[in-house]
Amino acid sequence: MGLRSAIVLLVAIVLLPALAGCYLPVRFDAEVEITRRGYYEIIFDGYVSEVVLFDALRRRTLSPGEEQERADNVIRDFRRDSATLEARYVKPGIFKINWRKSGDLLRARMITFFRRNENMLIVKYVKTSRLITVQATPIAEENARRLAEMGLGMQGQLRVKTDAKVVDHNAGRVVDGATQNQKIYVWDIVDITAPAPNIVIALR
Repeated sequence: MGLRSAIVLLVAIVLLPALAGCYLPVRFDAEVEITRRGYYEIIFDGYVSEVVLFDALRRRTLSPGEEQERADNVIRDFRRDSATLEARYVKPGIFKINWRKSGDLLRARMITFFRRNENMLIVKYVKTSRLITVQATPIAEENARRLAEMGLGMQGQLRVKTDAKVVDHNAGRVVDGATQNQKIYVWDIVDITAPAPNIVIALR
């Protein structure tokens, strides 16, 4: 193992446990629709950073060949999921991602973007309580500070559309939807320290 590779591995060992994952949405538009019958659609369109790669490039510890290899691995990682419509490398450590998934949440029980150990967003149904939770993964204050020091931030909007009963949420605003019973819960994320979006929906 060369010196550069060893340094990158050391950075990964230090960062991954602290940040609980490699991927960070840095600029995005995301929407979740949940119907009262339990059907869902999730759309993510935006830019995602692979944090360890971004930091290695910032520290100049990767050669161009190593950077391309790492970027290709990330793209393959996203493309393993059939819900990924677009995955491409756009600038150092940053990827353009378009992801869309839909189905019956009562059968699936849990959907994550993008996978369980990299769940930037999770939608979960609990049969015993008939409650659906939509939650973005929170970032601890110390981790947010580390990411900001690297030059990474987070800006975007999440919308949750539903015609079911909402029993709890921390949305910044609520607006009328396309139908009489539908409401749209909106989170405008202005920086990486913003509270993680959370909403709880009850199915009757």
